[in-house]
Amino acid sequence: MPPANTYSSCLQRLSEAGLLRTIADRNCPQGRTIRRGETQMLNFASNDYLGLAAGDVIIEEANRAMTEFGFGAGASRLLSGGCALHGELEGKVAAFKGTEAALVFNSGYTANVSAIPALATKEGAIFSDELNHASIVDGCRLSGAQRYVYRHGSLSHLAELLQASPVTLKLVITESVFSMDGDLADIGGIFDLCKAHNALLYIDDAHATGVLAEGRGSLAYFNIPPDDNIIQMGTFSKALGSMGGFIAASGTIIEYLVNRARGLIYSTALPAPVIAASLAAVNHVQSNPDVVTTLQANIANCKRLLLLRGIHVHDAPTAIVPIYVETVADALRISGQLSARGIYAPAIRPPTVKQPRIRISLSALHSDEDIEHLSASLAEVVGCP
Repeated sequence: MPPANTYSSCLQRLSEAGLLRTIADRNCPQGRTIRRGETQMLNFASNDYLGLAAGDVIIEEANRAMTEFGFGAGASRLLSGGCALHGELEGKVAAFKGTEAALVFNSGYTANVSAIPALATKEGAIFSDELNHASIVDGCRLSGAQRYVYRHGSLSHLAELLQASPVTLKLVITESVFSMDGDLADIGGIFDLCKAHNALLYIDDAHATGVLAEGRGSLAYFNIPPDDNIIQMGTFSKALGSMGGFIAASGTIIEYLVNRARGLIYSTALPAPVIAASLAAVNHVQSNPDVVTTLQANIANCKRLLLLRGIHVHDAPTAIVPIYVETVADALRISGQLSARGIYAPAIRPPTVKQPRIRISLSALHSDEDIEHLSASLAEVVGCP
């Protein structure tokens, strides 16, 4: 068989299984609604949790930075790619997260696949939750370290693996808010195990930053003070409405990553307007806590209405609400029926997840009427009263 036909056959199998993915770009700003062609729907598929992505608060600062610094960065941070705004953003993030220092990366994915291999050398061992994001999985693979996967959220299994490992350098990695399930890791329990076994804790806080504890994330939510043995990864591209990722940690860890994180060393820096947008978003969240309060009210309202209509949802205060179904066909059917009712909530299918689902993402921009329409429509299409 010619090599090209191998890919055609693979695509055919994906199509027959209902797993073929296609790209359908929007022709409108990110926001409460989404438009493709002439069709406009309520948008329940965005990680723009605070509704900042198309807001004046960051657009004005991005425009100002473009006027002052231009657009393209032109080089890596270690050469001439950074501007004064990069360092200012890192200082702001460190203060926001309560750490000594922070380091900006071009995306959350880049942060994970750069920092994890740098921190977990071939002489070390990684202990990773089985539902961790693909970027964490890839970072673990790139590290060359011994890799142990513990059952999702199981402190007892994690403790067994830590106890059995003779390796000195141990790195425990977990998402705080799991991106496809919306549940919360027991960060306090995990950190206690890390202290007992002299391990570093690496938290992917992408879906908690801007959402929990006035936006400060999972450590603040669990009342855990920042610690030199805790590394916080986060993104600007979700609740903060911009682009990029970051690591917040001790000064020593950040200095080490500057010298060892390949995604920083060998990538052109993010453009100044993007950095300015992120800086404006962090400032806005800190000075306007009501925007997080509004998001939390929408989360609580949505889950209350879904439960009243007989749809089971988790009780974590996160903006991700999965509606689990049995088959890929069910997920595609429900997504299509929601679309017919003016709701955009695409099906999430393997290999992204094992169990198909509709993944609802809530925003501070959603109105009570939007959420009522969503809950009533879901009850209709999934067969609840």
